[in-house]
Amino acid sequence: MDRDLLERLFHRAVDAAQPQHAIAANLPPPPKGRTIVIGAGKASAQMARAFEAAWAGPIDRGLVVTRYGYGAPTRRIEVIEAAHPVPDENGMKAARRLLGKVSGLTEDDLVVALVCGGGSALLPSPAAGLTLADEIAVNEALLASGAPISAMNAVRKHVSTIKGGRLAAAAWPARVVSLVVSDIPGDDPALVASGPTVPDEAGRAEALAAIADHGIKLPNAVMAHIETPAADAPKPTDERFARNEVHLIASAAVSLEAAAAEAGRQGIEAVILSDAIEGEAREVGGVHAAVARERSEE
Repeated sequence: MDRDLLERLFHRAVDAAQPQHAIAANLPPPPKGRTIVIGAGKASAQMARAFEAAWAGPIDRGLVVTRYGYGAPTRRIEVIEAAHPVPDENGMKAARRLLGKVSGLTEDDLVVALVCGGGSALLPSPAAGLTLADEIAVNEALLASGAPISAMNAVRKHVSTIKGGRLAAAAWPARVVSLVVSDIPGDDPALVASGPTVPDEAGRAEALAAIADHGIKLPNAVMAHIETPAADAPKPTDERFARNEVHLIASAAVSLEAAAAEAGRQGIEAVILSDAIEGEAREVGGVHAAVARERSEE
């Protein structure tokens, strides 16, 4: 297999994840009322710029939060930068402003949420009785634990007033359409950026299990909060989510499928080994090589 072909496959995979392609293909219809655009994540500024280019109607309010140095020029959607992977004061101010952007809406209004990886750290919004220092301690403990990102985000959504679907709940009765770029193995949108617009199906039991399984040491105030019903996030049966939609517009799986399709067009049968393996890159590479060798000998 020559280098040119490998580069072609790589570029097909990258193109499949480009915001300008993925967002344009997943635009909701214009609303009767106002259009509000919100978002968070390391690629949210690029997503906002792509949305502005593709959206034909007005944007009445717009705000996304991205990592320092990851901003992009936009015309109608404000971009705020904050800290990642450990939250800071700018992130907390941005979270409050996002909640303000979706307040006072009607059922004729549309909220478009641009959500991608990194949003968890960029939207600190401590639950009642907790502080920004507590959220920082949670993030530091999670990062040091070696737990997979899915487990970390299961914990984060239970110490927040914005994650775990709470941002979308705050927008009710407006309709919320979430355009999600996944960085989570398995592509569960409820875990991407800790699911600010997606209700929580697993509940506190998942968070408590993650804490126990990975030996995560959290501040006493945080543990006390997670162990009470006050930490519960909205459930999928909550009426506030009845009209909402969630679209996974880009992910590792989507990119791998695009590369495999291109290989097929070149007359080469491609096998996708996995999009959900986590671990040390050196070890994962060895596993992939062993699986590929086994398949080639069949």
